[in-house]
Amino acid sequence: MRSRPITLLDADDAASLMEPLTDIVAEAAVAVLGTNREAMTVEGKFDGTPVTAADLASDRIIAAGLEKLAPGIPTLSEERTHLAKRPYTESFFLLDPLDGTREFVAGRDEFTINVALVTKGQPLLGIISAPALGVIWRGIVGRGAERLTITKDASVRTAQSIQTRRHPGAGNPWIVAVSRSHGDKRTEAFIAERPGAIRQVLGSAVKFGRVAEGGADVYPRLSPTSEWDVAAGHAVITAAGGKVTDGNGRPLRFGEAREDFLVHEFIAWGDPDVAGH
Repeated sequence: MRSRPITLLDADDAASLMEPLTDIVAEAAVAVLGTNREAMTVEGKFDGTPVTAADLASDRIIAAGLEKLAPGIPTLSEERTHLAKRPYTESFFLLDPLDGTREFVAGRDEFTINVALVTKGQPLLGIISAPALGVIWRGIVGRGAERLTITKDASVRTAQSIQTRRHPGAGNPWIVAVSRSHGDKRTEAFIAERPGAIRQVLGSAVKFGRVAEGGADVYPRLSPTSEWDVAAGHAVITAAGGKVTDGNGRPLRFGEAREDFLVHEFIAWGDPDVAGH
């Protein structure tokens, strides 16, 4: 009989959950792709960010799936923060049913569905689905990461192991994943400190996926965002061999008693040996 409480999950538990979790996320992706973007209504939430029928449909599917799959584990969703019972001191699911809603509304393909399993403040498992790109990035810390190529109806998917890129060293340009919709002076200063940096302008958590698969060296965001925007990418990049820190190289923590579940800053590094350089 297991001695750990059922509300505290480890890497073995995460491994057993990965396939059914991926199925749930893939189902949500099909629903998002089935939303008529031209006919849908776009409403504003209390914080000024948009929400659509696609956000809500994805949230319903994932919530129902998690309730059946792991009924004893709490869930914190961007769309249901009013139900949050902080702090989350053991294990909980942290999800953004549609990250990059502005990209989705604008008709672009760079939007994602993000699901993370967090244990004792640290992301352990992450799944990032980019439905319009036909890609899922997923990983378990200590167990590795994968990129799945998936059909639009989620009927077929093929997996490829991925690793972050080792930075090639002095004299070689940094490849920096940067936000299409959000910019700030501190992030610009970070990029300016790396002369010749090559920018990859992307939306949503696709930036985490690019770092995890070795397509970019670093993703800096030195202005506030939310935990559900970061946790899944944190897990995938860490599982792929990278590192995610705050601007001073310290680890991030999730689910604690901070107001509004803010992440004030982060840097996702592909090569942990150059973190902070």
